[in-house]
Amino acid sequence: MTQSDLAIVILAAGQGTRMKSKVPKVLHRIGGRPLVGHVLHTAQQLDALVTRVVVRHERDRVVEAIADFPGVEPVDQDDVPGTGRAVQVAVESLPDGFAGDVLVLSGDVPLLDAGTLASLIEAHRTSGAEATLLSATLDDPTGYGRVVRDPDGAVARIVEQKDATPDEAAVSEINAGVYVFRAPSLRAQLARIGTDNAQGEMYLTDVVRLLREAGSSVAASVAPDARIALGVNDRVQLSDAAAILNARIVRRWQLEGATVLDPSTTWIDDTASLAPDVTVLPNTFVLGATSVAEGATIGPETSLVDCEVGEGAIVRRTDATLAVIGAGATVGPFAFLRPGAELARDAKVGTFVEVKNSRVGEGSKVPHLSYVGDTTIGRGVNLGAGAITANYDDVAKHRTEIGDDVHTGSHNVFVAPVRLGDGAKTGAGAVIRKDVPAGALALSVAPQRNIPGWVETNRAGTAAAEAAAKSRSVEKAADGAHEEDH
Repeated sequence: MTQSDLAIVILAAGQGTRMKSKVPKVLHRIGGRPLVGHVLHTAQQLDALVTRVVVRHERDRVVEAIADFPGVEPVDQDDVPGTGRAVQVAVESLPDGFAGDVLVLSGDVPLLDAGTLASLIEAHRTSGAEATLLSATLDDPTGYGRVVRDPDGAVARIVEQKDATPDEAAVSEINAGVYVFRAPSLRAQLARIGTDNAQGEMYLTDVVRLLREAGSSVAASVAPDARIALGVNDRVQLSDAAAILNARIVRRWQLEGATVLDPSTTWIDDTASLAPDVTVLPNTFVLGATSVAEGATIGPETSLVDCEVGEGAIVRRTDATLAVIGAGATVGPFAFLRPGAELARDAKVGTFVEVKNSRVGEGSKVPHLSYVGDTTIGRGVNLGAGAITANYDDVAKHRTEIGDDVHTGSHNVFVAPVRLGDGAKTGAGAVIRKDVPAGALALSVAPQRNIPGWVETNRAGTAAAEAAAKSRSVEKAADGAHEEDH
């Protein structure tokens, strides 16, 4: 049910210069989503009346990234810098007369969960405070704003790192950049904040000071786990957040019944899913919208991106993207499944095999050293080692069609477009340029011709020529001895 008395504002306007990147900070990705995507995913679980995302730097790129979240609206920040101005333009966009609570989140704090935010909102409403902020205690608070409290423990103000005195900088309680404000008080105090600080910006944190000066109460709720309040300001913090998030995701799937043999070398995106009794072996990446069905084994040393893996399938030492692997199928080791690869039930793609935009039928096998592109393979097919579907003629791609129960020889080349009928067979080394009727044997064989003495004549002085001459001498001597015996 929608909370008609809750509005959410997410700050995503900054450049993030410490990332040293052309990519806006909030669009750097961990766990299958951009940072702001994680914040939005959490925010949507709170069922707020409205959600606004404040944008400015690389505005169009950020707006495109949030378009996947229905009901979320961007709000443009103008040339006035600072978090205070960002919240001000967002509040101005709220429905007329909105007098509920405004939850302010930062687009670079991706580890917050809906439960923590729900508890923060409840604590705010219970306390009767005009504002409640989320804080955390860190061993190293460098880079974060500090929460300065009165002797009685009440929140007095928040001081940014650059404006902090030595005593204030020594405070270990940091501001997580998450606030709940009563909308009327927030509007009133935003109108009073200025830019008299080291950065010349409108700080949202000044609202806390102004509320206290006006005699209003400001509460702080300390996060039960400081890690969930960590923001991302540089690449080091990005990798730290990714590791924390991944550990959380792996643990979740373990508790749901999946076996993850080595969590420290297993990476699972928040957008992926594992069924019970899935086994994930070391050095494996389950990324994007990949789904793995019950009883499948993935890994070791496997990467799956946006793939579908069926029940009981085995995928070893494989790189796969946008592929469908059917129930009971086996893949690898050292297989490469490109977009559009589809393996039916009990199919096999073996060692050093690449499959692209092709379907391998039920029970069919492509065991060794093959390239299968733009191909439809029927049921019960066995492709011999070294099979290549030559699908490209320098202008366009063409398809190869292989019927049911076809067995091909080793080192075949199928020059598309070409079709092999049901039950057809091909000889070793065949180059198939024409359709093969059902039940026919296709050969492209030239009589073998041996030219005696060619190496000694044309490669004189080489080791091969010397070896050949020696062998011929031994053979000649043996033939002479045989003639004397007779």
